[in-house]
Amino acid sequence: MREGTGKAKEVSLLAMDVDGVLTGGEIIYSESGDELKMFNILDGQGIAIGKHAGLLTAIISGRQSHAVQRRVEELGVTYICLGCRDKGVALREIIAKLGLRPERVAFVGDDVVDLLAFKECGWNVAVANASKDLKAQADYVTERPGGQGAIREVIELILESQGKWAKAVEEYIRHLEQTECRT
Repeated sequence: MREGTGKAKEVSLLAMDVDGVLTGGEIIYSESGDELKMFNILDGQGIAIGKHAGLLTAIISGRQSHAVQRRVEELGVTYICLGCRDKGVALREIIAKLGLRPERVAFVGDDVVDLLAFKECGWNVAVANASKDLKAQADYVTERPGGQGAIREVIELILESQGKWAKAVEEYIRHLEQTECRT
């Protein structure tokens, strides 16, 4: 077991920031002013596999974004909070709604604003390219940077520590086989 991953066994809700965690942290505007984001497919597949294992997910971001809204709805993220300045308050409300103990909750972030959410959960995770201040407060720092499969890494750690990864992958593949493909 990797250092700092012991608390992963207890996690039933994985909450995460978006910019710098699900994306590389860049904000790109098109000529028409539309905000563009790049998401890593490994993270999306990880969220989908986690869902098959019963892992709940939450997005808590300080920014409003149509691109993010579309992506997380596409992935079936359980709770979505965009435009949340105090991520700690947002996470506390989600935890209360679910009736979870903080030890059952993980949060993945990349910068100091995520420290507010760290105070509310049992397993604090910083992505590899996070600020030094956040890394100093993290229980675990991912090997992968934000926007490059860090969330997939965390989901694999959670499900492997719970003995659920192989079965979740199997169920996800079975689900894909049963899904109709239209061309």
